[in-house]
Amino acid sequence: EVVMFQVSPAGNGPTVGKVVIHYADDDDVAQGVRFQPALHDLPPGAHGFHVHENPSCEPGEKDGQKVAALAAGSHYDPEKTGHHEGPKGHGHLGDLPALTVDDYGNAVTPVEAPRLSLPELKGHSLVIHAGSDNYSDHPPLGGGGARIACGIIQ
Repeated sequence: EVVMFQVSPAGNGPTVGKVVIHYADDDDVAQGVRFQPALHDLPPGAHGFHVHENPSCEPGEKDGQKVAALAAGSHYDPEKTGHHEGPKGHGHLGDLPALTVDDYGNAVTPVEAPRLSLPELKGHSLVIHAGSDNYSDHPPLGGGGARIACGIIQ
């Protein structure tokens, strides 16, 4: 269970709910994990959703500016592919399907990641981005934009 917090350049804000991570064990996914969100108070629409490399949601400084959850690092990419190809591609393992938030600011639809396993997720962070994700390298990292929520996977 990952408790998710609003993040800003000033630091962590109030909780926006949690995401439960467990093995995907239905007929639709032969392997991998399922991220089951129970989130609230998020902007409606599709949002980039990724596992990031570091277990921190603290802000950091980039080009002289404070950046929300920068300490989470980049997308989880243990194979050093350097590419953003989505959850079923051969790029970053941290690429998850986009998170869908309803008109009331709630996200409850599960997201499945067939290339991940539970043990490898510990010690990383889970990040929700302001914008959607086109699963390509242009714009950089799929164009998800600012980090708006973050939680530590323990």
